[in-house]
Amino acid sequence: MSRLTAEEIAAARALIVSRDPALAAADAAVPPVAWRLRPGGFAGLVKMVVEQQVSVAAANAIWTRFEAGLGGVTPEAVLARDVDGLKQFGLSAPKARYAHAIAEAQRSGAVDFEHLSRLSDEEAVARLVGIKGVGRWTAETYLMFCEGRTDMFPAGDVALQEALRITEGAPARLTEKALYLRAEPWKPYRGVAAHLLWAYYGMIKRGEAEPPPQI
Repeated sequence: MSRLTAEEIAAARALIVSRDPALAAADAAVPPVAWRLRPGGFAGLVKMVVEQQVSVAAANAIWTRFEAGLGGVTPEAVLARDVDGLKQFGLSAPKARYAHAIAEAQRSGAVDFEHLSRLSDEEAVARLVGIKGVGRWTAETYLMFCEGRTDMFPAGDVALQEALRITEGAPARLTEKALYLRAEPWKPYRGVAAHLLWAYYGMIKRGEAEPPPQI
């Protein structure tokens, strides 16, 4: 996994703000941010799926039961149990099926997590979304947080859409498609822009920053 240094993140922030002054309000409010990294591989992707659409506390509890019940999250351990067997650990039926699909992708070689980093961003996203239950948002956030890819930008993320709306003072959020286009000038540091916008959104939600006036 790669990680940008504090100096590299600061330089990237300065670059994207120079290209897009609409980010200035967020940049002015947000202190230096670290690149968020988490364990990847097969277990890392399964964990991302398990965590979706549940609270942090619930996700942690389910993952603890899941990991302990399997004796380690590996493709072999997942495939050794049917959907009902995985549901006993707290997974929903769809998430149990998605865990099976990820395990089968790894076992068949459709996805090789050990060598995924050799693929380009576009190729890696395509490989991951080819797995049933793995959407583009999941693929992009996995590649950002688990592989440290600096140009990932999950434009379908509502918090990113809302953060940009706030920093621009716009009346409505951009759609996913429109936000991908809007983020083009931020390449090759769209991931830095995402970290900046997520941090800004958190500060706004906690009352630690004042939003600029709406247009």
